[in-house]
Amino acid sequence: MSEKTASRRRGAELEEALLDAAWDELVSAGYGGFTFEGVAARAQTSRPVVYRRWASRADLAVAAITHYGRKHPFPLPDTGSLRDDLVALLRFMSERRGELAVLMSMQMSEFFAETGATLADLRERLLANRAGPTSMAQIIERAAARGEIDPGRLTPRLVALPIDLVRHELLMTGRPVSEDVIAEIVDDIFLPLVRLRMQ
Repeated sequence: MSEKTASRRRGAELEEALLDAAWDELVSAGYGGFTFEGVAARAQTSRPVVYRRWASRADLAVAAITHYGRKHPFPLPDTGSLRDDLVALLRFMSERRGELAVLMSMQMSEFFAETGATLADLRERLLANRAGPTSMAQIIERAAARGEIDPGRLTPRLVALPIDLVRHELLMTGRPVSEDVIAEIVDDIFLPLVRLRMQ
């Protein structure tokens, strides 16, 4: 595509095309092969168009991952049951975020070496752009309102536990988490910790 043709895209349309191209380049080449030149070629534009928007390839990579997350948000299940809401949320995370987990664990090692950041640092940076409560927090809040769980037993770490365990499985195996493992996380680990105890 010529520079003249490429320049017809402006504003949000151009940014969308660049971030889509950056995500595809990151998945295809890993961070080691991630370049402004490759992103520009995929977006059918010129390098200066990319350089004007991001100061470094690390910034562009974070923007691409953030963009992917915005385009694939977690749905908010509302089945009327904490257990079923959790299973639906974890299943979606496993099926739709597996690609992201593999990218983060296997293709971003050079990003961490270049920036001095950790996986936890990158996650914090990605989450900083989100507004409002997480899907997990909303599911927990509804369950507490229905009387399914004891709010006094909740801690931030406990609320994060199901997501953390599925993320761990994805990072360790590079594959979607099985239904049996999701059921074990929900039924055998999480729910016994948060359910109201019978008097």
